[in-house]
Amino acid sequence: MAVKARSLPVLGPQGFVTLAYWEWDAPPGAPVVICLHGLAGNGRHFDMLAEGLAGRFRVVCPDMPGRGRSDWLDDPKGYNFPFYLGTAAALYARLDVATVDIVGTSMGGLIGMMMASLPKSPVRRLVLNDVGPLVPREGLARIGHYIAEDRSFSNRQELEAYYRTVHAGSGPLDEAHWRHLVAHGARTRPDGKLGLAYDPKIGHAFQAAPLGDVDFWPLYDRVTCPTLAIRGAQSDLLRLADAQAMTERGPRARLVELPGIGHAPALMASDQIALVRDFLTA
Repeated sequence: MAVKARSLPVLGPQGFVTLAYWEWDAPPGAPVVICLHGLAGNGRHFDMLAEGLAGRFRVVCPDMPGRGRSDWLDDPKGYNFPFYLGTAAALYARLDVATVDIVGTSMGGLIGMMMASLPKSPVRRLVLNDVGPLVPREGLARIGHYIAEDRSFSNRQELEAYYRTVHAGSGPLDEAHWRHLVAHGARTRPDGKLGLAYDPKIGHAFQAAPLGDVDFWPLYDRVTCPTLAIRGAQSDLLRLADAQAMTERGPRARLVELPGIGHAPALMASDQIALVRDFLTA
């Protein structure tokens, strides 16, 4: 199945910005899945999952503003959940469908949770990949430690080494998976060196105030659609007790733990793709 690059103007806090998104071919009338990436990710991180879903689903994977090929914001204060939620809603409206399924990794899962919690939500099924209604400060501190650094690399080998270190929790990825992440996770900096394919200003929020636990339970409790919670068994962002509580309140999520993986499962391995596909087609 072929992937097509598309774009959409969305209204941001400082004016219109261009949202890049990636769409995979599907038969007419196929149900739609929107895949929302993590804080420093982009839509191409879902290529393997999209290939596994395409044919049965119309799969749409945006680069949220400040990532991938989407526009960056001038003011870092604009990188916030109300803007992200509005962006996801604008994309849903562009697709011209009644319902959508959401697969969200980390930050993307929180956006999906917010969308699913709203009255008359169009979300039919929700997959929360290694994120839940309580985001602990320990996990946030680890992410904040590296996210705001505007790193530079002399070559792809250096960039890949960095990816393998920072994303070690994503699980045992094969060489093709690492090459794919590097290919779509790099940008050329003004100085000619390689940089990461996101705006380092997205990390300013981690430095603006002391970090604490972030509580989204009131939103989660309003979700009513079938929900799958995927947890890396070694995750520091979705703790086991919080994940178990997700099965007992709100939508009473189905919980699946992936051994030997931390934050966050890459959803590239065949068993992980099958897990998501089986849930969405149930």
